[in-house]
Amino acid sequence: MDPRFVGHVHALRLGLTDPRFPAAAIPGAATARPEARAAMLAALRQAAAAPRPDTARASQPSGQAAEGAPSGAAATDTHPAPAVSLPDLVAGALDAEGAAPHRPELGTLVATVPGDPQTRNEARQAVAAVDDEDVRLRSAVKARDGFFTTFFISPYSRYIARWCARRGLTPNQVTTASLITALIAAAAAATGTRGGFVAAGVLLILSFVLDCTDGQLARYSLQYSTLGAWLDATFDRAKEYAYYAGLALGAARGGDDVWALALGAMVLQTCRHVVDFSFNEANHDATGNTSPTAALSDRLDSVGWTVWVRRMIVLPIGERWAMIAVLTAVTTPRIVFYALLIGCGFAAAYTTAGRVLRSLTRKARRTDRAAQALADLADSGPLAEGFAAASKGLARRLPSLAPPVIAALGAAAVTLTAWLAPYGSPWTVVAALGYALTSGLAVARPLKGALDWLVPPVFRAAEYGTILILAARADVNGALPAAFGLVAAVAYHHYDTVYRIRGGTGAPPHWLVRAVGGHEGRTLAVALLATLLGAPQFTIALTVLAVAVALVVVAESVRFWVSSGAPAVHDEGEPA
Repeated sequence: MDPRFVGHVHALRLGLTDPRFPAAAIPGAATARPEARAAMLAALRQAAAAPRPDTARASQPSGQAAEGAPSGAAATDTHPAPAVSLPDLVAGALDAEGAAPHRPELGTLVATVPGDPQTRNEARQAVAAVDDEDVRLRSAVKARDGFFTTFFISPYSRYIARWCARRGLTPNQVTTASLITALIAAAAAATGTRGGFVAAGVLLILSFVLDCTDGQLARYSLQYSTLGAWLDATFDRAKEYAYYAGLALGAARGGDDVWALALGAMVLQTCRHVVDFSFNEANHDATGNTSPTAALSDRLDSVGWTVWVRRMIVLPIGERWAMIAVLTAVTTPRIVFYALLIGCGFAAAYTTAGRVLRSLTRKARRTDRAAQALADLADSGPLAEGFAAASKGLARRLPSLAPPVIAALGAAAVTLTAWLAPYGSPWTVVAALGYALTSGLAVARPLKGALDWLVPPVFRAAEYGTILILAARADVNGALPAAFGLVAAVAYHHYDTVYRIRGGTGAPPHWLVRAVGGHEGRTLAVALLATLLGAPQFTIALTVLAVAVALVVVAESVRFWVSSGAPAVHDEGEPA
C-alpha cells in the first residue's frame, strides 16, 4: 500500500479483504492471497526494477472504471492525475503476466494517490463528501431481488446485518438461526391449532428476515466462504420442505390428509429449481449466445414496472414465503398447498416456456464443460450408464432434439403406468426398466443440443413423480410421509450436486452416485418394492430406503463441504 493513499476505508475493505479472489487491487493498494503470492512477488520485483516516471495517469479517484479496466485509465477532468505508485505498477505487471487482479467497482468511493498538496486536498474533500458507511449498507443488498424482499425486508434487514457485524456474529451463525426459527415454525404448524398456525406464519417471516440478513452480513463484512454459500442455499430448501411437513402434520391432527399435496409441492418446487440450474449451466459459457427472445426480455426490463411484474410472477422465495405465511395464519394447510401448486405451476410453465423459446431461437455453441455439467445433473446410475455405452452408435444417428424427447417418453411411460396400472402390477417394473433404457439413450452422447438442458429436470420429474404416485396408490397410513422423506433425501443429493458444480468443484464422486443407484436405479427399486411387497411392508421399505439414502448423501456432503478447498463464493450486492 502506498503511504500517500487517500480514500475511504470501505474502498480498502473492498480491495484488500475480499477472500474470493487470489489477487486484488485498487489505486494505491494491492494484495494477494497465498495462491497468488508468488505471482505478486514476481510482479513486485519487475515493478521495482522498471524505470518510474514522475507522474502517471492511474485510475480515477472516484467513479472508477468497471472491473477489468486497465489501471492506467485516464482520470477525469475534475480530478488531477494521481501520482504513480508501486502498488499500481505491481497491479499492471500482474495484468501483463496474465494474472490480472480483481479490481472492485468503487462507484462513488474514493481511492487515489495524490501527487501534490492541491490534489491531496481535493481528494480529502471528495472523501468527506461521500458517506462510505451509507455506501457499505447499500452495497450489502442484492442488486436484483424480488419485490417483497426489496421493499418489505431489505429496508431494515441491512441494519440488522450491521448490528450483527458490530457484535462479531458471522453469516453462518445467522444462517443457522434462520434454520432453527423455520424449524420452530414447522413445529408450531404441526400443532394443528389456529394459534399454532398464526405463530408459524410469523416465525416463517422472521426466518426469512434472517435469511436475507445472512447474505447482507456477508456482503457488509466481506465474510464470504464456500461453506457459507452452501449452508445458505441448502438450508433454504431444508426450511421450506420442513415447513411443508409441519403443515401436513398439523392438517392430519385436524383430520385432513394433505401429504400428497405437500409432496407434490416439494416435487414441483424442486423440478422448478432444476430447470433453472440446468438452463443456466447449459448457457452461461456458451459462445455465439444470441437470441431474439432474450433481446425482447432485455427490452421489457428497460420498462420499470415490467421488471417487478416479471420478478413477482415467477414466485421467488420472498413472495412464496410471504404467501405461505399469510395463508397459514388465516386459512388451512390444504388451501396453502393448493395456492402453492397453482402459483408454482404457473411460474414453472412461464419460465420453462420462455427458456424453451430462447433455446430454439438462440444460435449458441455449447462447451464441453456445459455438457459435462448437464451429464452430472442427470445423475445417471449404473443401469443408465450401461445402456448409454451400448447405444452410443444409435445415439449419434438421432436428430438433435432426440435426447429430451426420449427422456420425456420414458418419464411419461413410467409415471403413467404407475398411475394407471393396479397397485403392485408388474407392468410398473417393466415400465421402470424401459425408463432406465431410455434414460441411457438420452445421455449416450454429449448434451449439447438446444433443448438438452431439459433432460435433468425430466429425470427429476419422473423419479419424484413415480415415488409420489406409488405411495399414494398404496393407500395406507405412513406411505406418503415415507415417500416425502425419500424424495427429500434424494432432492438433497441433487441440490448438493448443483452447489458443487456452481462452486467449481465438480460433481459428487462417482462412487456416491453408484451407491445410491442413480435416478433410474432408485425408480426401478421403488417399482420393485411396490410389486413385491404389500402396502404396509412397502411403507416400511420406503422409510428404510429414505434413511439409507439420507445417511449416505448427507455424510458425504458434510465431509466435502467442511473440508472443501473451493474458492469462496457468494451472491453479489449492488455496485457501490
